[in-house]
Amino acid sequence: MKKNQLGQSDLHVSELTLGCMSLGTDRSKAKEIIDRALDAGINHLDTADLYSFGRNEEIVGDAIKDKRDEIILTTKVGNNFDKDTEDWFWDPSREHIEQGIKDSLHRLGTDYIDFYMLHGGTMDDPIDETIDAFENLKKEGLIRAYGISSIRPNVIREYVRRSNIDAVMMQYNLLDRRPEEEVLDLLNENSISVLARGPLAKGMLSGRAEQQLEKKGKDGFLDYSYDELKTIQQKLTELRGNHSPNALALGYILKHPAVASAVFGASSVGQVEENVNAGHAELTDETYQAIQELTKPIHYSSHR
Repeated sequence: MKKNQLGQSDLHVSELTLGCMSLGTDRSKAKEIIDRALDAGINHLDTADLYSFGRNEEIVGDAIKDKRDEIILTTKVGNNFDKDTEDWFWDPSREHIEQGIKDSLHRLGTDYIDFYMLHGGTMDDPIDETIDAFENLKKEGLIRAYGISSIRPNVIREYVRRSNIDAVMMQYNLLDRRPEEEVLDLLNENSISVLARGPLAKGMLSGRAEQQLEKKGKDGFLDYSYDELKTIQQKLTELRGNHSPNALALGYILKHPAVASAVFGASSVGQVEENVNAGHAELTDETYQAIQELTKPIHYSSHR
């Protein structure tokens, strides 16, 4: 599987990333899913301290303990949580980040994180303090690179201007084209990569599109009505030719040079195979433009 450089770091991630949030709590099943992804050439796993209030990190750490050096491991920090009460609050402070890395390293059973992300961010944060905390972790060798997970253009612009981030994780798919207006070109011009989560739009762009549309799209999706989603689904079938729905959806987001990897979730081995076997379509400019004419260039409104 092709690997792409993450920003200006020395990390090279597979063009597909396994998002671990949906693994569940069955350790043997989770290990099976992770092993299948690794066997297929995926080298990048994405988790977060908040997922299952720390348990996801423990499960991921256990699954990769004999393969740690083969993996680019990403986790996130910024949500100060109590696993017993399952409460949390936003905390991008230096103190929390420095404690958070210790807790994550312990749960993951490793002594370093390849890529560490701030799990959110607002304009009211102490941004310079947050950046300084990540820079110190990098100097200490506890992380190899850092970035943010955010869909707030104003916040992203501040980190582009003030930090040395190597990537931003954001939702991006051919139905959610919001990053195209303000973010993708800016990041590409600054040699900052994008990790695109939600590439299949809750499954509505996958091989299970029809049934997922009835489950997830019956009340619409972003600026789309159910009827619009239905029409788009039908026209995408005409556009994709011999490619699978997954391949077309993944090919669309990987077409932009800023995107280093598409981050998909999986709760079964079958879902991993559905994506790795599909690969992604190498879209012609004509097909890419046709998809853009079919969909909407929607804008970020409340997420500023």
